[in-house]
Amino acid sequence: MGRILAIDYGEKRSGIAVTDELQLIASGLTAVDTSDLIEFLTEYINTEQVERFVIGLPKRLGNEPSAIEPKIQDLIKELNLKFDIPVERVDERFTSKLAARALYQSGLSKKKRQDKYLLDEVSATIILQSYLESH
Repeated sequence: MGRILAIDYGEKRSGIAVTDELQLIASGLTAVDTSDLIEFLTEYINTEQVERFVIGLPKRLGNEPSAIEPKIQDLIKELNLKFDIPVERVDERFTSKLAARALYQSGLSKKKRQDKYLLDEVSATIILQSYLESH
């Protein structure tokens, strides 16, 4: 059984989280500059078996797509061309707020909590955990 890899896509940075091989536990992996995302995924997939991508589906409160959705669609097209791995979407509303709250409650220093890479990584972990709980 391969891992499930989640992506919290952003224009500047993208958070990445993965499951263990049994697909039981979601763990933050890293966050990368979005311009390096495909290269990072290629290297990761060359060393680890990935069974599925889970990508956040950003929606506004009125349930309409977020402004970044066309760029996410471009990413999905690129993933489909480059990898033979299915892609699923998960509603990611409020994940950034949940991630910020989790970091605050963890007792990290203010400076650490302001690390946007860490925030994106935690957001990806929340997206992946949400996916696991719904399946």
